[in-house]
Amino acid sequence: MNLRVNIALIILLLLLVNLSFAQSKTKIVTGAEQVDKLLPMIKGKSVALMVNPTSVIGRTHLVDSLLKLKINIKKILAVEHGFRGSADAGETINNVIDAATGLPVVSLYGKNNKPTAEQLADVDIVIFDIQDVGVRFFTYISSLHYLMEACAENSKKLIVLDRPNPNGSYVDGPVLDLELRSFVGIHPIPIVHGLTVGELAQMINGEGWLAEGKKCDLQIIALKNYDHDKKYSLLIKPSPNLPNDHAIALYPSTCLFEGTIMSVGRGTKTPFEIVGHPMLKNETFKFKPESIEGMSKNPLYENQVCYGIDLRNEKIKGQLSLMHLIKFYNEFPDKEKEKFFTSYFDKLAGNKILKDQIKKGMSEEEIRDSWKKELKEYREKRKKYLLYP
Repeated sequence: MNLRVNIALIILLLLLVNLSFAQSKTKIVTGAEQVDKLLPMIKGKSVALMVNPTSVIGRTHLVDSLLKLKINIKKILAVEHGFRGSADAGETINNVIDAATGLPVVSLYGKNNKPTAEQLADVDIVIFDIQDVGVRFFTYISSLHYLMEACAENSKKLIVLDRPNPNGSYVDGPVLDLELRSFVGIHPIPIVHGLTVGELAQMINGEGWLAEGKKCDLQIIALKNYDHDKKYSLLIKPSPNLPNDHAIALYPSTCLFEGTIMSVGRGTKTPFEIVGHPMLKNETFKFKPESIEGMSKNPLYENQVCYGIDLRNEKIKGQLSLMHLIKFYNEFPDKEKEKFFTSYFDKLAGNKILKDQIKKGMSEEEIRDSWKKELKEYREKRKKYLLYP
């Protein structure tokens, strides 16, 4: 009997070892997790890090890990929402001393978006490690652009620790018209660009998109076991108002409502998964935006009942959807339609014609057809910079 038990235990252990080995070959390994590659590059160097709450190795923040390894961290470069991620969207970030580490935190979402020569003077190497969501108007990639520009201008090396793109399996939407270049759209790429931050950094360098066509001294620690079709669930929300994977998947489509008079649910626990307006009382779903500390302060239509749609069970089709945008524009009373799109819409859309196409009554299919030529050209360009299948 004991022999049988021992044999069974041995078989079980062998199965567990095989399972563990199989998982090690399939588990996505981020750039930050490959400390063995990073340390030789930064040992004995003065380092600055552009990071936020998503910059983790397992459950430990990258900054804490590097401090324990006696890396000489000079400062943190803070982007939208701040180093600790507590600032509201669009809220100015100030220079502070981080209470937990004692490190100076330099704001790059306030007076200046690009590090100055003075701010980089005591630094040898800069590390970028922030989780992106693969959408043009998500401002972390604009911060990456200006960081690359500053590094190029000041002869500083930049290391990008790559992370998966949760919307990386497709490319869609209008390509940015550079006349509309802004902090929510800096590159001539579609709304859904289909690149990791490492791949995008290569494209920025390769296409000469930095000021005066300068090149950044760029090194990427690439992901292991990743391809663009592989699903990746984010353990830490990439910004205060993207609380889950489903909201992130809807974001390319529902964020366009931020350029309208509609609420996207800021001031609720389900932003970007619900859409509404106080005037649309014929809709059965309703919600009331309220100030939520750490998510939304003074949200649009605060303490007013909004009527609209609940998209929390919406199936994601792997493409940008205009269906709900067209629906709500058409539902608005004719006398209110001119107010529907705000001046911000063109910057988010990346062109001046999308709102006019909707106003003219074009179908989603007709509008999507108008993107085909530019998207085909972009996909060809994208191939040159892909690090993953």
